Amino acid sequence: MAIPVRRPRTDRTLRRPAARPAGARRPGLRLREVTLGFGLVAILLCGTAVMARAAMGDTADVPAAVLAVAGGLLVSWVLVRAAGRRRPRAVPPVTAAPVGAVATVTEAAGEPAAYVAEDLVEDLVEDLVEEPAVHVDYTALDADAFEQAVADLCVRDGCLDVEVVGGAGDLGADVVATAPDGRRVVIQCKAYGPDNKVGSQDLQRFGGTCFAVHEAHVAAVVTTSEFTEPAAQYAAQCGILCVDGPGLDAWTDGTGPAPWLQAPLQGAGC
Repeated sequence: MAIPVRRPRTDRTLRRPAARPAGARRPGLRLREVTLGFGLVAILLCGTAVMARAAMGDTADVPAAVLAVAGGLLVSWVLVRAAGRRRPRAVPPVTAAPVGAVATVTEAAGEPAAYVAEDLVEDLVEDLVEEPAVHVDYTALDADAFEQAVADLCVRDGCLDVEVVGGAGDLGADVVATAPDGRRVVIQCKAYGPDNKVGSQDLQRFGGTCFAVHEAHVAAVVTTSEFTEPAAQYAAQCGILCVDGPGLDAWTDGTGPAPWLQAPLQGAGC
């Protein structure tokens, strides 16, 4: 069975933008420059018109007026050409961001930041795609490893204060935890083979301590095998949840609920 895991990336590096070919045109004028240029042109044209009107009204010197208009247009054309030939601006170097930090690049000197957006999109896609899962064969685990595996599932699904307490004198409790809703969870783990079912005596021993001694709000027996019919009947009477092999697989891969999601909110007991 596969338990999905996530690993943080530590090799994130921002890419530099491709160098602009020699002789390639730079991006067009910005709004501020265009506005300023048109303002200067308008002032020059108005001044030229006033000069032309004065020249034609006073002396009727038409060639002088034509020359004045042509001079104004020439000056305007020179200004526009000069604005288009801006000096190249230096782009600050882009370095790799520290692990765990968010890398940002300011659009200094008016350079586009498309390459930064591309890296951010890749980060988002990788966060949405799960990495290969770690496979766990519960039937191949011994008792101690199986108890730890069940405790790991509790941690994965949001439980707090998870402890493996199985061993001599555990009084039937192998894993204790606090569910996300605050209830106390007590689990007994049975790493049995396929031919060894959990019987009613196992349930009776656990039922005598899970509520009275361990003060469980949610009591569950989790096994890699199955439960006998008498064991299942006793568990139903006492409010003990039975999680067999298929139920454990479903809990592990997310297709089935965790034990505390199956238990009623009201208390139970034998």
